[in-house]
Amino acid sequence: MPIPHLQHKIHSPNDWEKERPSKIIGRKPIKGRFFDIHFNPKKGQFDWKNLFKRYWPHLIAVILFGCLTLVGLFAWLSKDLPDPNKLVERDVAQSTKIYDRTGEHLLYDIHGNQKRTIISLTEIPSYAVQATLALEDQRFYEHGGFSITGMIRGVILQTLKGKKAQGGSTLTQQLIKNAILTNERSVTRKIKELILAYRIEKKYSKDEILQMYFNEIPYGSTAYGIEAAANYYFGKSAKELTLGEAAVLAALPQAPSYYSPWGSHLDALFGRQQYALDQMVELGYITPEQAADAKAEKITFKSRIEGIIAPHFVFFVKELLAEKYGDALVEQGGWKIISTLDFDLQQQAETIIKEQAEKNLTNFDAGNAALVAIDVKTGQILAMVGSKDFFDDTIDGQVNVAISPRQPGSSFKPIVYTAAFAKGYVPETMVYDLVTNFITPQGPYTPHNYDGQEHGPVSLRMALAGSLNIPAVKMIYLTGTDNVLNLADNLGYTTLGDRSRFGFSLVLGGGEVKLLEHTNAYATLAREGAKMPYSAILKLEDNQKNILEEFQTPHAQKVIEPAIARITSDVLSDNNARSFIFGSSNYLTLGDRPVAAKTGTTNDYHDAWTLGYTPQIAVGVWVGNSDNTAMKKGADGSQIAAPIWQKFMKAANANLPIQGFVKPTYSIPSKPMLGGDAGGVKVKIDKSTGMLATEATPPQLVEEKTFKQAHDILHYVNKEDPLGPIPSDPAKDEQYNAWEEPVAKWAKEHNITNELPPTDQDNLHRLSDRPSLSLISPKDGDTINQATISFQLTASAPRGIQKIEYYFGDKMIGILTQEPFNQSFDLPSIGINGQHNLVVKAYDDLGNVDQAEVKVTIDRADYLNVAWQKPTANSTINRSTFPLMLTINVNQPEKISKADFYYQKPGEASAHWLAFKKPGTENEISVSWSEIPEVGKYKLYPVLIDNNGQTLVGPEININLE
Repeated sequence: MPIPHLQHKIHSPNDWEKERPSKIIGRKPIKGRFFDIHFNPKKGQFDWKNLFKRYWPHLIAVILFGCLTLVGLFAWLSKDLPDPNKLVERDVAQSTKIYDRTGEHLLYDIHGNQKRTIISLTEIPSYAVQATLALEDQRFYEHGGFSITGMIRGVILQTLKGKKAQGGSTLTQQLIKNAILTNERSVTRKIKELILAYRIEKKYSKDEILQMYFNEIPYGSTAYGIEAAANYYFGKSAKELTLGEAAVLAALPQAPSYYSPWGSHLDALFGRQQYALDQMVELGYITPEQAADAKAEKITFKSRIEGIIAPHFVFFVKELLAEKYGDALVEQGGWKIISTLDFDLQQQAETIIKEQAEKNLTNFDAGNAALVAIDVKTGQILAMVGSKDFFDDTIDGQVNVAISPRQPGSSFKPIVYTAAFAKGYVPETMVYDLVTNFITPQGPYTPHNYDGQEHGPVSLRMALAGSLNIPAVKMIYLTGTDNVLNLADNLGYTTLGDRSRFGFSLVLGGGEVKLLEHTNAYATLAREGAKMPYSAILKLEDNQKNILEEFQTPHAQKVIEPAIARITSDVLSDNNARSFIFGSSNYLTLGDRPVAAKTGTTNDYHDAWTLGYTPQIAVGVWVGNSDNTAMKKGADGSQIAAPIWQKFMKAANANLPIQGFVKPTYSIPSKPMLGGDAGGVKVKIDKSTGMLATEATPPQLVEEKTFKQAHDILHYVNKEDPLGPIPSDPAKDEQYNAWEEPVAKWAKEHNITNELPPTDQDNLHRLSDRPSLSLISPKDGDTINQATISFQLTASAPRGIQKIEYYFGDKMIGILTQEPFNQSFDLPSIGINGQHNLVVKAYDDLGNVDQAEVKVTIDRADYLNVAWQKPTANSTINRSTFPLMLTINVNQPEKISKADFYYQKPGEASAHWLAFKKPGTENEISVSWSEIPEVGKYKLYPVLIDNNGQTLVGPEININLE
């Protein structure tokens, strides 16, 4: 085995003169001769000793140069270190302005001179210093300017955990970053920061560094230093701060915009304050009793916000940008921000909420309300009202409820049902709405409907539209909680991450959501399953008019199949389906404008919601109390949130064209309950024998009969595979007995006895007995211009021919029971010129039948002539041109009492009625096709009723919609 990195080589005397091997480590005999074995440094490890001997002068020169460079760098970076007794010079702050979407309405001007007052460390209460140290730098008196362990913990470990890096900066580094260096994020700036931190620690004492820190650190807006911050937020000097106030100020520097007392995260600010107090106890700065008193202390902030429009939206935009660019640039960079806000809609939203909120407070003890409106086409936020009054401290008005987690009640049900539709359930699917003790690991769970009633077997359309709770819990079980949460994640909900918290109650609003995200999820349904991120900014310019950001319509991500989203929209826009609970006249309609909507109310009336959308705008409304106290009984979403929602939706859609939702198309499963049969099992039988029909059973003897059964859906459906076979042992499902028990009781109360369908098949009819029929005349494609039709045919059957029937379209025109079967028959008294089907059927004594069919053209001068004028046959029509006029020409309109129009898609079993018209004296008969259908090919045809009540089917045309 050769030794790695060793090379065998023969050496002659001349070889020693030509090269000098680095080292001979042995000799090896090969075929009687000896070879020196050398270590080759190019293929193995370096010989550091020889290398140093050879290059040591160069290495010393490099080291000296590096040291001199480092000393020079230290000297250069140290030349402008701050004087602890003076304030650092700063650039003059420039006003940043936030506008509405037109750029004409100024929403907020972040302006003002920097408020800075020098104060000695001895004038700052010790607990104010300790609160800051407890939060920002507990080892301040131990490190030399920076903490390696802190950086590892704050940057590397946080990143490895998949979380946002937290910096790990010491107070000294924070002082340098805010007082000397810029907020630039680069490796060079970080190196400068570390060097300067070291230099400052060498030049100044710890107390001098603290004094500089408390005079230079930004506390938000234009307040620099603790003295300015104390005056800015509390209207007092720093030396007058209480322990609770000092802990609040200590919480601010980490993220001044986010933790602003006038922003939307007041709860987060006080959470950080309490954490500071707990850390002070742990470090021995204060006693637990002092911490408890400080936590209980009522903190009153000085009112600072003036001249602001849409304050919750303004602070929302400010926080978004501060997180991305930093507080200093946003507040003092002289930026121009064009937001997505529609000024007029925002004003109307605030007015509507203020008016309705007063009524809600009087009638239902509901003190607050919030609203979000989103442009469906772009995802832009058009209006955001975070509370009924931003300046009302009695309702915590500064808290933006639009981005605060609240329980959504039944307004979350559409998410569950959408996941159910994706799994194979359809609006026709039936479940029993009966009080049920659901099995859970924690014990029985027994939900009740809002109206306290049971409704027996109901369709999913009725269950969702009527917001029934018991069917909803059954659907989340059948769908699977994980499937629902997967869909919620895809829709953009960020508050449902801990799945261990959720069970059946999730469908009733047991998981908190944000109004903004909830509304955006409904906007995704309005886009037929295409998700877009919500946006608040159209354009962002810096003080040099450089465009930093400009809105581009984001790429829509398909998170729901369009066919599934259409089903949900169809149910939510079905006012008839919800009327059995809400009545036909309710706040979830917009007159003749199609709209999808859903309400929600939490248990004990803590939160009330209404969300909905047209194809253009999605709007969500929340009503409740900021402190989560309960409203009066009866304060449900349909009573206190829906009036706000309806008024705003009417205003927002007033100048928009009416658009409808695309009607869904889907197959209805044939399985009991899954396909809508709640009364029992449907089977096809032979009427003459009562047995199961077979392919040999004559069609006219086949009857679909329902055998009464009273079972819930689990009797027929495996929840893991709802479209699969009926379970052989449905009782294996853990919920089966719990669901069946109330159904059995209900069936007994309604005198329903389960009937078993037949199992034997029809044995009377055989394919070999079928008659044989051949139509000789007329032939397919013949033209008939006489008053009679002459038939010639041949017919035979093993059991003999009992009768032959003759049809003109669907109308029987003759019947013969004995030969000869060749006969002539008069046409109907009034017929339509054009194509018609002629059908002949031959029967034997058992009903076995064969038939022949041809298509002929009737062309008689005295017959009714009907022709299409609009649209033309085989034309392609853009859906944007709807409503579409349909026009036919009738040569004798006086003979017609009514004309109905129908459309049908290829492959569909039945046609869809469009409209009807009673003809006048004009030859043209027109109707409007107003509801926009989905893209595809369609067949159109009229059905005319003459003055004698005779039905006449007119000519068909095909069109293509794109």
